[in-house]
Amino acid sequence: MKLGLVTYQLAQDWDLPTIIEKCEANGFEGVELRTTHAHGVEVDLTSKQRAEVRKMFENSAVELAGLGSAFEYHAVDPEEVRRNVEGTKEYIKLAADVGAPGVKVRPNGLPEERPVEETVAQIGEALAEVGEFGLQYGIEVRLEVHGRKSQDPQVIRAIMQAANHPNVFVCWNSNPGEVQDGSIAANFELLKDWIRLVHMRDLYDTEYPWRELFTLLKAQGYEGFCLAEIPGSSDPDRVMKYYRALFDCLNG
Repeated sequence: MKLGLVTYQLAQDWDLPTIIEKCEANGFEGVELRTTHAHGVEVDLTSKQRAEVRKMFENSAVELAGLGSAFEYHAVDPEEVRRNVEGTKEYIKLAADVGAPGVKVRPNGLPEERPVEETVAQIGEALAEVGEFGLQYGIEVRLEVHGRKSQDPQVIRAIMQAANHPNVFVCWNSNPGEVQDGSIAANFELLKDWIRLVHMRDLYDTEYPWRELFTLLKAQGYEGFCLAEIPGSSDPDRVMKYYRALFDCLNG
């Protein structure tokens, strides 16, 4: 398994050269670039700028693990859902141009005014559409286990079953709600076959069974990125070095 960084929080104010420099210096092998942050890797980049981004990563020791969008498909308003679907497609094109293998999307809740089953079906249908679109560009779509009520692994499993598409995967998010009686095994079992990306919080948090997560991922044969999604710091290099050390201990 490989250690990487989500730019949300810790690196949200860094430009792209700084992100690459700090990842290289502190042993982080990849990065997921979260939309709206200072690095500016967005859909309004020109073809030339996209090529420059791609070249920066190709000339470094850091992989572009993916693009982290905030597109979501749970809204009651069909026009809003359509805007998010079309926005995802543009982000998929961006990912292909800059050399990212996948795009992260999310649910961000379950509208109370509509049955859960209808929302699940709607999200699944949207995911199938963007997943099919991603196939044309060789870009995976990764559904983050995210949002109030929607982050329930049983809900995510139902969404994945509704999508039923070979190019739609799961981004495991290391949420506290995944833990039942001190274990994540039951919830991990629900999603394990789809996991293509992992987000992790602070590894010193003893309320989450990190060692069990690493054991389960290894048993599944997971060889992808585990991405640190952690708060900012006045001494980010020191934090990243400690994180790398903890990751190596857990990873054996």
